[in-house]
Amino acid sequence: MALRSVLLAWVLLCAAPGVMAQEQQVRLVSEEWLDYTNADGSGLAWDVLRKVFEPAGVKVRVLSAPYSRSVGLVKRGEADAWVGSYKEENDDNLYPRWHFDMDHIYALGLAGKPPPTLDTIGQYRLAWVRGYDYASYLPNVHNFREVQRREGILPMLEHDRVDFYVDAQTEVEYVLGQAPEPKRFRSTHVAELPLYLAFTRSAQGEALRDLFDWRMAQLVRSGELKPIFERWKQPYPFTADSQPH
Repeated sequence: MALRSVLLAWVLLCAAPGVMAQEQQVRLVSEEWLDYTNADGSGLAWDVLRKVFEPAGVKVRVLSAPYSRSVGLVKRGEADAWVGSYKEENDDNLYPRWHFDMDHIYALGLAGKPPPTLDTIGQYRLAWVRGYDYASYLPNVHNFREVQRREGILPMLEHDRVDFYVDAQTEVEYVLGQAPEPKRFRSTHVAELPLYLAFTRSAQGEALRDLFDWRMAQLVRSGELKPIFERWKQPYPFTADSQPH
């Protein structure tokens, strides 16, 4: 992004209503994911996002809410962006060019079922948590159901109500950890999906989005984010010549 565009974004941010009356900040809301977006502000994603914004003078304010409520808070302007959106997941929001991480998508099912692949996942009866629109990101998916909570997933699999539960690796591991007999189940990697911030559709949201893109380009080129991923023992999703998805 050209420096001129970033400076313009900064001017818009500073001129946004109410911004100058308080410390410059970005209100980021996320579902609480263990060691990723903990409610106390710790976790890989929070560390990455602080590294993006705070050296540019924008304090990160952390909010925690279930995923669907996070989307609603941003829509109502009670937060500036929600964390962990897939690309263009919601038409009401502004999306940056750069992702900040990759979601490792797995399918959990009974060990006796054939392991699914990205090409075959659409042949099965699937389930995922409400608000995670995997039908838009996995090919040929038609038969699926959305659940309110992850606690009921294992009985659904055991009683053959669905073939596979689809979610990010951490959540699949959490569900599998609740099983009295984990060996009855198998998790299979099926996709990698870039993760984004979804900003409010406003002048301030546009300024924050452009600032985010500018900083991400700098950090990816310099490799400054890599130690954060190493600290949390997670795969680093960039190379020095990575480009936005």
